[in-house]
Amino acid sequence: MTSVPGVDYPEEQREADVMLTGRGISVNSRVEIVTGDVIVVRPSASDYFDSVVVVVGNEVEVYWRGPEEQRMVPATVVGVEHGAVVRWRLQITGESEASQRRKAVRARVSTPVEIGYGSFEMTGESIDLSENGMRVAVDGAGVPPEPGSSLDVIVKLDDGQVKVKAEVVRFQARGPRWMMSLRFLDLEERSGDRFRRRVFQALREERARAND
Repeated sequence: MTSVPGVDYPEEQREADVMLTGRGISVNSRVEIVTGDVIVVRPSASDYFDSVVVVVGNEVEVYWRGPEEQRMVPATVVGVEHGAVVRWRLQITGESEASQRRKAVRARVSTPVEIGYGSFEMTGESIDLSENGMRVAVDGAGVPPEPGSSLDVIVKLDDGQVKVKAEVVRFQARGPRWMMSLRFLDLEERSGDRFRRRVFQALREERARAND
């Protein structure tokens, strides 16, 4: 089925995004081995809070940057290795194709956030930010939200606050602190522009620090 590295499947030791079909969860990973129609990836620890993100049988889409365009191939999770290093074994289930998916740029951004969940209000800060969502760490209050729960979020940027609805994608309690991965819902274009500006500012600052 596969023949050309980088076109029909991602090349080894390159980055690829694994998207859980129908769940809107995208995890950055490094491709370790490609054998036949099986891709072994090591997901980035910063993209998930525990190892229970995928289970055997999940359908996924694997995205990577090809020689001329972004590519995608469908696959099924056939193995999950836990331990000090987490690895996922993905079996290709179809032909690769050019992808029109626009990848949201994400950067590490720490800014104050306020979150409303039912009658509870929580405060904390963002861990990273993109126009599609963010990860946050907040002081927990009340009953923990389950994945799929809707939240009212206020993100306090340098040029003012942004109010947005968000959905919980992943949740983990770390003592009194709650770590949540959120996906924005029905984000207004103006708010998306503000998030993008803040993300690119953070990327410029990061590059400047690296060049010092």
